[in-house]
Amino acid sequence: MKKNINLCFPALALAVLLSGCQEKPAPQPEEQAQAPASDTVSLTVWGAEEDEELLCQIIDGFQEAYRGQADFAITFMPQSESTCTNALMEDLENGADVFAFADDQLNTLVAAGALEPVANPEKVREANLAEAVLAASVNDTLYALPLTADNGYFLYYNKEFFGNEDIKSFDRMLDIAAEQGKKISMEWSSGWYVYSLFGNTGLTVGLNDDGITNYCTWNAADGAVKGTDVAQSMLAIAAHPGFISTDDAGFLAGVRNGTIIAGINGVWNSVAVEESWGRNFGASKLPSYACAGKQIQMASFSGYKLIGVNAYSANGEWAAKLAEWITNEDNQKLRFRMRGQGPSNKNAAASDEVQSAPAIAALLEQSEFSCLQRIGGNFWDPVTAFAGEILAGNPTGKSLQEQLDKMVEGITAP
Repeated sequence: MKKNINLCFPALALAVLLSGCQEKPAPQPEEQAQAPASDTVSLTVWGAEEDEELLCQIIDGFQEAYRGQADFAITFMPQSESTCTNALMEDLENGADVFAFADDQLNTLVAAGALEPVANPEKVREANLAEAVLAASVNDTLYALPLTADNGYFLYYNKEFFGNEDIKSFDRMLDIAAEQGKKISMEWSSGWYVYSLFGNTGLTVGLNDDGITNYCTWNAADGAVKGTDVAQSMLAIAAHPGFISTDDAGFLAGVRNGTIIAGINGVWNSVAVEESWGRNFGASKLPSYACAGKQIQMASFSGYKLIGVNAYSANGEWAAKLAEWITNEDNQKLRFRMRGQGPSNKNAAASDEVQSAPAIAALLEQSEFSCLQRIGGNFWDPVTAFAGEILAGNPTGKSLQEQLDKMVEGITAP
């Protein structure tokens, strides 16, 4: 059961009960204060569990700024951005009023009627990076507010073990790790990361014009790089003593206990990794890997976190105000300072503190080899199943072509 934490209190109690919260953003709302409403404004906010402290400060600041205009009862509930849509669809009309989600879920939410067009799109477009606005739009209509511009992945590495030349080659890094009795991590249980091995080979995957089904050529048997070439490289990586496939929790655990000295992961873990490695903390674009007799630069999906307002919210106007507050320039700067997440707001992204962050610099470097994630739901399970067979060393003995064909059949299923 998800924990339910009431972070906010009626405005009159703020001075006494919330005096411990620091770093509250200062901007004042555009609206003039009005007489308090007779009814309490109840709102539920969904966000990542790791963002609890951050959202506490942001929501407290919202209540302070709108003091006297309403009595608020704002409840925070932890909910993963990656599974937000699934949770919301279970009971849309009684779901969260304001919620954070990954941009690849936008089409589904719009099709389900969970989101309505943003009321002030030009203001949002002017304030945010163009790619972030595109990620929050369907057919040029803005349906959500951009929150971050960093939902991609890159290479973390410990400078104690790797030099500038070493990090250019994944194969070299694996050898160094094995020599040291250490590991390089990458999560193959998620197609999000597996894409990096197929994405810069000429093999393609993407969303059809219907916005639901996929096209995919990862099983192509001709061309400069064939599907079986990538599969053979994956088998070699999986069998390497310097490699481990693990999720976020496993990556951080390995970083902290010293068993993992490099890994492919996202900016959301930058603060924790830097705390562990200190002055040896390093971040860079993804390396190349050996495939089809050449070195191929790893690709990546780029992504954005967005804030949505439930179309069925009983307090839609206040929910929209809160969404705007969570995503404003100062709160995106606060998010960067507390969570290391890259802003979508132009001014916040251009600030010196953001530009000098190694993880953000690595994302910018990798952006040349990344593309916006637009994938239908049938992509994930077939890729996970295929990668699982490869990780196990192909225990069934089936031909790689046969396994690629099965994966692509699942990805492109109607």
